[in-house]
Amino acid sequence: MRIIIRAFVANFLMISLIRNDICCMKPRIKICCINSINEAKLAISFGASAIGLVGKMPSGPGPIEDKLIASIIKTVPPPIATFLLTSETIAENIIAHQQRVHSSTIQIVDAVSERNYKLIRAQLPSIKLVQVIHVIDESSVHEAIELSEEADALLLDSGNPKLTIKELGGTGRVHNWDLSKKIVRQSKVPVFLAGGLNPTNLAAAIETVQPFGIDVCSGLRTNGNLDEEKLDAFFKAAGY
Repeated sequence: MRIIIRAFVANFLMISLIRNDICCMKPRIKICCINSINEAKLAISFGASAIGLVGKMPSGPGPIEDKLIASIIKTVPPPIATFLLTSETIAENIIAHQQRVHSSTIQIVDAVSERNYKLIRAQLPSIKLVQVIHVIDESSVHEAIELSEEADALLLDSGNPKLTIKELGGTGRVHNWDLSKKIVRQSKVPVFLAGGLNPTNLAAAIETVQPFGIDVCSGLRTNGNLDEEKLDAFFKAAGY
């Protein structure tokens, strides 16, 4: 009986340690709206796991030409991930966009027409697909759970694709983190949190949502430029 009890206690402690380790893991950090080789190097020097490069958008900050995106990507060393933010919705156009810049990841900021992820995967088998979910209400939770069956990861943002001029990111707004928390708990794939994050609110966001990764754009900029002091404060708030 004592042996059984000891084994039970040992297993319980091991599970607790594993859970505690997962809970306390530092989130991956993706710095978005990178607009130059120097900005990419700066973000990586602070510990960014990924950089985001914004293609043509209907609204919002940070879009740059595909030619510049491609030139920045060439300078990024592995294992740093390069995210192409595309507003294309037709699978063939998404594929073509990635093939112009050669990113390691596609961040799809709008709904994929007919949810044709299979074609994208068939044409780009080594490219990771991150689907953005704009967290608006409970319907966003259901959408996220469904799309976690299709994407390699989800990214929760604060846009609104239902507006006449679509908001597909870069709003600087915080959305309802309780909804994001529900998504993280039920998603079948890793989840990045975005939307109005900055050095001041990051710790609370991580504690509440417990995302796999963090995505930030405007919260680290001053007069449109990536700010080293804000970068330093942000990474420290994330536990780096």
